[in-house]
Amino acid sequence: MYVGVDYYPEHWPESMMEEDMKGIVGLGANLIRIGEFAWHKMESHEGNFDFSYFDKVIAKAKANGLKVMFGTPTATFPAWLAKKHPSILSQDELGHVRAFGGRRQYCFNSLVYREYSYRITTKLVNHYANEETIIAWQFDNELGHEGSDMCYCSQCHERFQHYLERTYETIEQLNERYGTIFWGQTYNDFSEIPMPTPTVTTHNPTLKLDWARFRSFSVNDYTDYMLAGITAEKGEHQLLTTNVSGGFFDKWFDHERNVRSLDFVSYDNYPVWGGLQKPIPPAAIALTHDFNRGLLGKNYWIVEQLMGAQGHNIIGYLPRPNQAKMWSYQAFAHGCTDMLYFRWRGMTKGAEQFCFGVVDQDNVYGRKYKEVQTVFHDIKPYEHVLQSPIEADIAVLYDYDNIWSWRGQQQSENFDFNQEILRGYEGFYQYNAHMDVIPVSRDFTAYKVLVVPVMQIIDEALSERFQHFVENGGTIIFTFRAGLKDRDNNIHFGKSLPCLISDLAGIEIDETESLLGDCTSPITGTRGTSALTVWRDMITPKTAEVLYTHDDAFYKGKAAVTKNQFGKGTVYYLGGGVEKNIVMDIAKEVLVEKQIYHVETPEGLEVYRRNVGNQTYDVVCNHTEEQIAFDGETYAPYESKIREK
Repeated sequence: MYVGVDYYPEHWPESMMEEDMKGIVGLGANLIRIGEFAWHKMESHEGNFDFSYFDKVIAKAKANGLKVMFGTPTATFPAWLAKKHPSILSQDELGHVRAFGGRRQYCFNSLVYREYSYRITTKLVNHYANEETIIAWQFDNELGHEGSDMCYCSQCHERFQHYLERTYETIEQLNERYGTIFWGQTYNDFSEIPMPTPTVTTHNPTLKLDWARFRSFSVNDYTDYMLAGITAEKGEHQLLTTNVSGGFFDKWFDHERNVRSLDFVSYDNYPVWGGLQKPIPPAAIALTHDFNRGLLGKNYWIVEQLMGAQGHNIIGYLPRPNQAKMWSYQAFAHGCTDMLYFRWRGMTKGAEQFCFGVVDQDNVYGRKYKEVQTVFHDIKPYEHVLQSPIEADIAVLYDYDNIWSWRGQQQSENFDFNQEILRGYEGFYQYNAHMDVIPVSRDFTAYKVLVVPVMQIIDEALSERFQHFVENGGTIIFTFRAGLKDRDNNIHFGKSLPCLISDLAGIEIDETESLLGDCTSPITGTRGTSALTVWRDMITPKTAEVLYTHDDAFYKGKAAVTKNQFGKGTVYYLGGGVEKNIVMDIAKEVLVEKQIYHVETPEGLEVYRRNVGNQTYDVVCNHTEEQIAFDGETYAPYESKIREK
């Protein structure tokens, strides 16, 4: 098991290196992560490659018994490269060039950047291919983060047009599938097709979806190119990863496609960031872990685990004593096997002066240092638990095409895909059930339950997969706007909503309404009263049982939430943004019916079960600032522990 810190020795005098190494070892660490922003340190002038500084770092690490994860430095290219080849700089949608001075300003479609970044990366990896101290390579840094996956430069425009030509073969086919007859947008040649930069009103929805697909292709094509180079040069003992940043549903690339060539997924876990008054909810944090575990379908690492307060400009919430430890245990519960804290030493210069670390500017090994020590000390005896696979009977499904379709046409100003997938996830999370968060393209036949939030793009093939799943005894929970569109991002014609799953759900939707601002829509049922937000469907049941009906003057009695038996299985349909009580009620019903392990705990106490052979362990996390009593024990504020059952 590897535990350690992110270490940037180049930020400090070389005379401090030995002191740092001793302090890191004192944590109980056995791994440091280095190098990811140090291109200029390795190639200060074009073609002058010098790895001697990191030779010293690695020698010091080896002398202190530390292994190394080395980050390739392509996220921050040197100033001389930007000066010589300004075409590598990406552009925003208004055509403004992103100036040198930040990070990740490169264009994924720049052939010049591909050449230079490939060269520095392969030179670096080749230099250390036989270095036993380096156990893994991290490619780049947080790909696509902070808007860097989007570029509107001329290189991207030309490659986008070629991408469309390969996709559609003829311009007539593109015109037909886009419906360019509308607003007189018909093209005579692929060279006439614009990027979706600002215009009057809006661009064609299919164009916008294809642009998103092209952005994903751009990121992943660059990734494939670079990973092939690393793989060809690295030592056989060296593994390959990249660090996934948060906000992955807001990115413009398909993450599952991005990581396919990696040995393991790494994640940067920041439950709070600059500007937030409080951390994101525990269920939202848990969802991020299940997402990262789902990318390769196996356990993962965390290579940036927050310890101190963070922020580039506005500083966020300070994690309370033992709260960062508790977040670490939550990550371990959900499949993290190895962990590095960000960062060893807080920086006193540059843009991340307010990203505090394990040790701050006072150079005191204080409360945070001791907290990390306890994590490393306490978790190591449970390595066999963390390495064990997690089995889940419930899958939460997502599709990047669908997410991008929503981003192109939001429909309700209150719509947020992150909130909607969390809405479906949270009901089962509250009962501490195991879930996988996986792409809809993955085989889901082995699961008992599928949660399918706001899946407006459903084609015939996916509809058939859903039908087969339910016919054979599975349960699906759909939510509003399901089945609205086809793969071209066009609305299905001649079919009743929810299109292609109407018979499966046993309903037809007569009318729909976007709920704007603070508007809510009351609903009532045998299980009590509640309300919808974001959206509402007015439903006519065909074979479905009605669980809730609308309770307003014009649509009173129309169904809002339904349940249908189909074949050997069951389909729920939630016709709007339902409140938490409805999701939890349905989740409890499904868990009992499907005999899926779950446990009811007080609000804010997470108990995640791990099984190793015949032995059972519970990872317990108190996410609150209050004491919580459960199962004969009392848990202090933000306490976390592993209980052997």
